[in-house]
Parts: sequence; structure tokens; C-alpha cells
Amino acid sequence: MRVYAAIAWRTFRRYASYRAATAAGVFTNSVFGLILAFTYIALWEARPQLGGYDVDDAVTYVWLGQSLGMVGALWGGGFREELAERIRTGDIAVDLYRPVDLQAWWLASDLGRAGFHLLARGIPPTLVGSLLFDLSLPTNPLTWAAFLLAVLLGAIVSFSINYLFTLAGFWLLDARGVLQLAGILALFFSGMLLPLNIFPGWLGDLANVLPWSSILQLPADVFLGTYQGRELLGVFGFQAAWASALWIAGRFVTALATRKVVVQGG
Repeated sequence: MRVYAAIAWRTFRRYASYRAATAAGVFTNSVFGLILAFTYIALWEARPQLGGYDVDDAVTYVWLGQSLGMVGALWGGGFREELAERIRTGDIAVDLYRPVDLQAWWLASDLGRAGFHLLARGIPPTLVGSLLFDLSLPTNPLTWAAFLLAVLLGAIVSFSINYLFTLAGFWLLDARGVLQLAGILALFFSGMLLPLNIFPGWLGDLANVLPWSSILQLPADVFLGTYQGRELLGVFGFQAAWASALWIAGRFVTALATRKVVVQGG
């Protein structure tokens, strides 16, 4: 475990060295947050209590989206491109010879990245939003703790989904198209474009049971106090079940890829 903790910490420090890029990202998130906040205000004033949210809840959801987008790598980035390139060039062979678990290595690395973005790209936009709008901020410390746990589980689910999509590079050699598809699915089914609870009919039912809902929609609802007591435990159970299922699928596909596929280049 010390090895993986060191990997996460070093990845955290690596991202922390890009100060200018982080500042630019905070500015971009804040601008998009302002645009979306006023759009949501207009929509919720026309349709009060849409999706069970009031106006303040809807605006809070906007800023949570801007804060968690990079945590869940919903706009790309993270380990996907790096791992896909190592598969394409054959450098993955070096990774397979390391005395560590390949899947756990990249999970530790991605959690280090997510932790940095939660602090550096998550808190500042939320502070901007709280200064300009009346956000629905929790007053109970336990709600904050539950929110952080939901974010952690969502980050693990996000990693596991992206890991599976990236492993397609073992067969396709170039995973860029698959990763673009992964990004589109993540943006739509996580609730980044619109909250999943306003999706109509069967589409809303489907979106809420897919794993992407664990990345943004469920943590946001935990933050807004939508779930309490046993319902909150149900949210954690749902996230943990998807995290476990996707982790097992990742192990199976990893074993299949490394056993059956010849790495490009020999």
C-alpha cells in the first residue's frame, strides 16, 4: 500500500507544478459556471421545482458540476491519454514487468490527480459561485463527509470506466476514437450537461442506473441533502457495487489483453 500511496502523492505533486494551467482552468470553470448559472435560473424560473430542485439548488448543481468535472475527468485528461499512448507505442511492456499491479498503479495515479483537482479546481469555482449566488450549502458536517465519500467512490467508478475504454487500445492500437466516445457518454450520462432527474421517462430511468451517475449526479444530490439515512447508504451501496463490478471487469480484460495480445512492436 505504501507504493500506491507514494504513486498517488507523486501524481498530486506533478499536477501541482502546473500552476498557470490550473489558474487558467479555474478561470474557465468560473466563466462557464456563470453562463450556465444564468441559463439555469431562466429555466427554473419558467419551470419551478423542475426535477425536484428549486432555483438555489439548480444553481448550486451548476457550480458542483464545474468543481467536479475535472475530478471525474469528464472533459478528458487524466491517465487515459498517457496509458493509451503507452499501449500504442509498446511502452506498456515496461509497465507489465514492474512488481506492482498494473490496474492498481493507474488507479493510485488517477486518485492523486483527482485529489489535486478537487482542491485546486473544485474549491475556487465554488467560492466564486457562493460570492455571486445564493448556493444551497450544507450546514451539517456529516453531509460534507458524506459528500466527500460520494466523490471518492465516483472517482473510482470514473477511473474504472476509463480504464476499460482505454484497454481497447490493445486490440485497436489507436484508442483515440474509443476515448472520444467515452467522453461523450460521460458528459451526457453523468449529469454534466443537464441533471439526470429532469431526463424524461425511460431515458431518465436508464441514466440513473448507469455507472456514470455516480460521478456527478449522486455526489451533487448528496451535497444538496436529497438523500438521508438509509437512502444515503443506498447511494454508497450503488456506487460501491458499480466500482466493484467495473474493477473486476477491468481485471478480466487486463488478463485477456496481456495474455492474448502481442504488444505493437514485438
